[in-house]
Amino acid sequence: MQFTFASVAALVGSVAAHMAMIEPCMRFNPNCATKPQLPAGVADYDSSIKNPISYNGPFFKSDIPWPEPVASWTAGESVTVKFQPGGAAHGGGHCQFAISYDNGKTSAIVHKVMEHCFFNGPSTSNEAEVLSYTFKLPADVPAASNAQFIWVWTNAIGNRELYTGIADITIANSGGSKSYTGQATIFPNHEGYDTIPEFGGDYTTGLSLYDNAPNVTISSSGYTADSSSKQKPTTSKSSEPSSSDSEFETSPSPKASVSFVVHNAVKVTSSSESETPSSTAPSVKPTSNQGADGECEPGTLQCNDDGSGFSICTWGKWSDEFTCAQGTVCKSSDAGSVYCGWP
Repeated sequence: MQFTFASVAALVGSVAAHMAMIEPCMRFNPNCATKPQLPAGVADYDSSIKNPISYNGPFFKSDIPWPEPVASWTAGESVTVKFQPGGAAHGGGHCQFAISYDNGKTSAIVHKVMEHCFFNGPSTSNEAEVLSYTFKLPADVPAASNAQFIWVWTNAIGNRELYTGIADITIANSGGSKSYTGQATIFPNHEGYDTIPEFGGDYTTGLSLYDNAPNVTISSSGYTADSSSKQKPTTSKSSEPSSSDSEFETSPSPKASVSFVVHNAVKVTSSSESETPSSTAPSVKPTSNQGADGECEPGTLQCNDDGSGFSICTWGKWSDEFTCAQGTVCKSSDAGSVYCGWP
């Protein structure tokens, strides 16, 4: 077997650290210059922060937010995103930058760097040439005290992987915009999406997937999919990566298909998905210390009144409820944690 320089570089990159966002600081990156204290229930910073996400796992490494925002942005003004030096950049690839208001379940693109992300042009190098991007945040991105900024990268060279980051931010908007419409974020090389092959020098590889992504309108109260989108939604998911015509998945509302991971311990889904419940309780603190004013300790969870699901405390306020799988109920364990199990 003959190895080219590019393939050897890719093999080296597959065992080296990859890329990670440090500004705004993605959850729970230990390498940011400044970062908040860890929230309740999170034992340590993520030492594997530069690793790709699992093919059939959640889109982000944690669904628990920072206890305070890591950046404050203003709609219509320039923002800068920075990445940690020294990572394996896999010859570039396609990067998406997006905003979410529902903890990353739905997001709309605000900026893209296609073909040569981390580079100034075609490259077979693993050493990034570009470590920061400055762009203008759209003027109609709504204000929010608990928005999320999302980065998604599909590499050009090496194993077919996907890298993501999510950071907790605030957005100010003096114009009073209530919603923002942009292309939906897509997650190539992940279950339910097309696999983009190695570019092999053709940096247009996979661009049609991004061009055909549907539009989505997001706001702090939810989102709606654009019925005129160029890519037809589907609810089917494949079990293996392929280059077949699997398409972008959408759902009619933020609560229609919820997938939630609590400290990588238990997955809670809606009744639209069949999953065996876990009896392993997530590593979180009990939530019995709720104050009279309705405030709570960030990162803690509590079962709802009828046991059908749970809520998570985000920046001192209880979030929308997340639903347990069909046939299961939310329970509190003797250790003071929360999980979904059989009645």
